[in-house]
Amino acid sequence: MKAALIESVGRVAVTTVPDPSPGPREVVVKVAACGLCGTDLHIREGEFAPSLPIVPGHEFAGEVVGTGREVTELAVGDRVAVDPSLYCHECRYCRSGHANLCDRWAAIGVSVAGGAAEYAVAPVANCVRLPDHVGLQDAALIEPLSCAIRGYDVMRSTLGARVLIYGSGTMGLMMLELAKRTGASGVDVVDLNPDRLATASTLGCSRTAAGAEELDRPEGWDVVIDATGNAAAIQDGLGRVAKAGTFLQFGVSDYATRVTIEPYKIYNREITITGSMAVLHSYERAADLFAAGLLDPAVFISDRVPLDDYPRALDQFAAGVGRKIVVVP
Repeated sequence: MKAALIESVGRVAVTTVPDPSPGPREVVVKVAACGLCGTDLHIREGEFAPSLPIVPGHEFAGEVVGTGREVTELAVGDRVAVDPSLYCHECRYCRSGHANLCDRWAAIGVSVAGGAAEYAVAPVANCVRLPDHVGLQDAALIEPLSCAIRGYDVMRSTLGARVLIYGSGTMGLMMLELAKRTGASGVDVVDLNPDRLATASTLGCSRTAAGAEELDRPEGWDVVIDATGNAAAIQDGLGRVAKAGTFLQFGVSDYATRVTIEPYKIYNREITITGSMAVLHSYERAADLFAAGLLDPAVFISDRVPLDDYPRALDQFAAGVGRKIVVVP
């Protein structure tokens, strides 16, 4: 089959690899679409993946075309979205309900071959059946939405919160939609990209700006979310949290990113600083919310490209052009 392959650090190609076959409790999915994500860039740069080469792609959906001998829950022809998370179910964190922090954490498209291919293998337990009205090419949005829901689980945002989001890429926009749904009294979005800010305005944010200093809220925001992973944005955001407020580190930074915190201010203002890692008990909820129309795929997906264009699409994503880019095998 045809697949994208991150061959070595900085080197990506589209090539032919062996067709996958399912294990006893696995299915083979004919991929309808696979989204590109910042994690794919980190893998290309030699981070996250334990070894290269690897077929990337952890945001995908498609049709079941093969099942393992012990699979009874799904059948050929079923339409599914795939949670990429792979846990050991044995370590302390798995056993205490924090499987996303698993000591042996792995993921389809990160640790094992993923969905940037014509076909992909997934455990049956990771597949969520989709209703007929959900477009399979659109359903690649479910995985990033499940990450955003995990972020909101961590924050425990309250009704009437004033929210500030750094970054209006796909994840920042999903956080905007969830903030609106969870009763925020206002959602402001900061970004240096005017085209992305225009999309945030289209989706109904309260205000947009190139910098938070333009928004005239000296007391700060109850919830500040970084969806960029950028050191300058994070540093600025930490200083914008209101008393008793929360800062969520949601964007994925590279390993070398460093910022400065003020311990006295954290103590004196009772500020909570927290993070959100991947997916935890949120994928099924994301599928339900997506099926209910929480996100408009026409707004969120800016580019649909053939699998052959995967290397170029990854470069486009790295350049910050467009919103969600999906490859269509």
